[in-house]
Amino acid sequence: MAIKTIDALVDGGKATAGPPLGPSLAPLKMNIGEIVAAINEKTKAFAGMKVPIKVLVDTEEKTYDIEIGSPPVSQLIKKEVKLEKLAKHAGSEHVADLKMEQAIKIALMKEEVLLSKDRKNMVKSIVGTCLSGGVLVEGKDPREAIKDIDAGKYDDIIRSGKTELSAEELKALEEEKKKLAAEIEEKRHEYEALAKKIIAEMEGKERKEIEKRLITEKIPGEIIKDVMPREVAPSDKKK
Repeated sequence: MAIKTIDALVDGGKATAGPPLGPSLAPLKMNIGEIVAAINEKTKAFAGMKVPIKVLVDTEEKTYDIEIGSPPVSQLIKKEVKLEKLAKHAGSEHVADLKMEQAIKIALMKEEVLLSKDRKNMVKSIVGTCLSGGVLVEGKDPREAIKDIDAGKYDDIIRSGKTELSAEELKALEEEKKKLAAEIEEKRHEYEALAKKIIAEMEGKERKEIEKRLITEKIPGEIIKDVMPREVAPSDKKK
């Protein structure tokens, strides 16, 4: 048995007979259209994302297998909540809300690679990843959502495999996302005001002392960097 392996990165559900697949498959005398169609069927759940795939061709028997990789869970969560970036400060800010149906959808996408084959545990794994991205689940901290899962609150929906949301639910999630973004912006302004107040109060103190106070007050690092006066360079001091 002579197996030829072709590795490629394709657009989910939109692979074509062009490069990189076509030129690699053509010399093997395979039905390129059939293979491309099979790849698109297997990757359609990753529409809008780049998906790593492997085509294993038996050049003697003229048969093939397709292995589909998948993006990291964090990328799938970003796609589901329609955000380019997740939270910078996951412990203190939230950027979106994920419904249980969406967590189930992601779990099913990762079914082949997640260590657990129990759907409930797979969903818990997805919900747990939301914590590090600052994403709420069913409007609450992911840790609380996991407790609800353990308590059986979502057993019926997980068992059913429901992954679709109504237009009304999707609209509500978008409104919630806007509200969370506004809260983050408001909090940033509060941090900036507090930081400037502390800097004014500590005028004349050593820079390190001021920075230590700002850190103690839990001012985010990028805000400290933005509001702290620049250090005077030696050449400036002589002027």
